[in-house]
Amino acid sequence: MSVCRACGFGRPVPVLELGAVPAADHFPQVSEPVSSAESSHPATMVLCGRCGLAQLADDDTVTQEPRGVEPQALVDQAADALRDAEVAGLLRGSTVTEFGSPHGGTWIPQLEARGFTDVGREYRGGADVVIDSMGIMHEPDQAAAFARRTAATAPDGVLLVQVHSLAAIVAQGQWNALRHGHFAYYSLPAIVGLLRAAGLHAATAWRYDLYGGTVMIAATHHPCEPDENLSALIDAEQAMTDPGVVSGLQQAVDRHVRGLRGWLEDEAAAGRRVYAYGAASRAVAVFGLAGVTSSLVAGVADASAAKQGRRMPGCDVPIISPSELVVAQPDSVLLMVPDLLDEVRRRYPEIGDRWRIDGADEFASREGTHG
Repeated sequence: MSVCRACGFGRPVPVLELGAVPAADHFPQVSEPVSSAESSHPATMVLCGRCGLAQLADDDTVTQEPRGVEPQALVDQAADALRDAEVAGLLRGSTVTEFGSPHGGTWIPQLEARGFTDVGREYRGGADVVIDSMGIMHEPDQAAAFARRTAATAPDGVLLVQVHSLAAIVAQGQWNALRHGHFAYYSLPAIVGLLRAAGLHAATAWRYDLYGGTVMIAATHHPCEPDENLSALIDAEQAMTDPGVVSGLQQAVDRHVRGLRGWLEDEAAAGRRVYAYGAASRAVAVFGLAGVTSSLVAGVADASAAKQGRRMPGCDVPIISPSELVVAQPDSVLLMVPDLLDEVRRRYPEIGDRWRIDGADEFASREGTHG
């Protein structure tokens, strides 16, 4: 990659290299044989030395992800975010539009319940409230993406943009947040600068626990200084514009992959059957780098009917329905998306205490015992 996706500055610095992995959004039919070509797509995160944006380097994949089902955790978090914006007096006016995410989910119904009307992105004069929750990261041209959201926001309107925090990704070693089709990873210093370059001014922000740490930023056309909360978040994340700090993610890759592989091999050797839950994009690189096959994970359950009957990219592990998982009665269920834990415990009480969280310390303790 020769220039930054946002500011055009030359030669962003590599900070995370996964090598060749499967395309994170291509789930073949289960009957389709696994081919070596599936796992031939380079995945590298780079950091711009000018604007500080962490971003996916070249992406040679074609987006074709089956639409996911919105987890309850996202619905609940949207309610919290809108309540915070309302208390702050930012939900003014009567019109709304939303830049959606391919992962599913929408905030529009909750705004319509407050009396707003969805007018679409081309509404003349812009919408009073513009929503982007986890959508803007999917835009290859980041400068153009921010410009479109600015244009969609009315002169007295507000843009509410929610992103997965780069600070949380680095602090928690969430290296598998890097995936094809996700073109940007935002620190507060970077996103505030990108908003300013597009003609918007960040006014305040809120942090949430979703995905280990997400941030919602409120921005308007009116010039303003960041409030105390946003200023504190910006100051706390200044290190996220330093390639030397962000590159610490590289160490998390081997630790995660070796720990998981070791645990799966131990379970197989003991004759215990492991299934997984959540055929999420973040699971693709984990399975690929750990060399997971159906001999180690017999199947991955997912609530999305569009994914059922397919298999995980790059391996022969089938994607099944949650009801099939319950019937299988595995010895352990590896949960690939930790945010789903409360929801799946409620929905599938038959699993009991057999849930295991991908990336948990119990796997890391096995690191180094398996080659």
